[in-house]
Amino acid sequence: MVIDTSPMYGLAESTLGQVISSLNMNDIFFLATKVWTKGKNNGYRQMQKSLQKLETKQLQLMQVHNLIDCDTHLETLREWKEQKKIKFIGITHYTDNKFDELSRYIKKNPDIDFCQIPYSIANRTAELYFLDLCSDFEIATLINRPFEQKGLFRQVKQSTIPIWAKEFGCSTWAHYFLKYILAHNAVTCVIPATNNPNHLAENLMVGETRLPEKRELQKMVEYFESI
Repeated sequence: MVIDTSPMYGLAESTLGQVISSLNMNDIFFLATKVWTKGKNNGYRQMQKSLQKLETKQLQLMQVHNLIDCDTHLETLREWKEQKKIKFIGITHYTDNKFDELSRYIKKNPDIDFCQIPYSIANRTAELYFLDLCSDFEIATLINRPFEQKGLFRQVKQSTIPIWAKEFGCSTWAHYFLKYILAHNAVTCVIPATNNPNHLAENLMVGETRLPEKRELQKMVEYFESI
């Protein structure tokens, strides 16, 4: 299971580290966090603190958040990868207007393993070329903002899920939105943020049934846009 966190998320790293260590589950989760500061020394210190808070000597993924001082931090991440402090290197952004810049980094840095981007049934800009680019360069993708920060739920609040969507296991709108994203072959993982354990369980159920096919995906978009 992937857990994506950040030093920006309050007590998230330290709380997560305490819980995982107390349950002796350090080797079960794919832990991903981020560096979000300027300067090599500042970046090193921030990442070292993340390791301490997460109570681990090795992270699966460290990401340069929002491309802040990206070239500087990528140098450190390469060093850390050689030292086996991390397994994978990533870059992120939360807006689709940075896809061109993300593309340039991917093309000039073949050692980038992951890219985290926004993508949803309402924001399909990533489909134009970026997801295919990641696939071509064998970059794994983490999808943020799959619900548009609850915006999608507000839009469909007065509407019901179409009966035909139940053919591929959609029993909630969360399933509908997540399955649309996961059906793209370049999507590796979706990271819907939640502080509700019931929502967490609901989101995990998406993997229990099949994903929609191409014709069904178009039908999903048309129905959503008609609401």
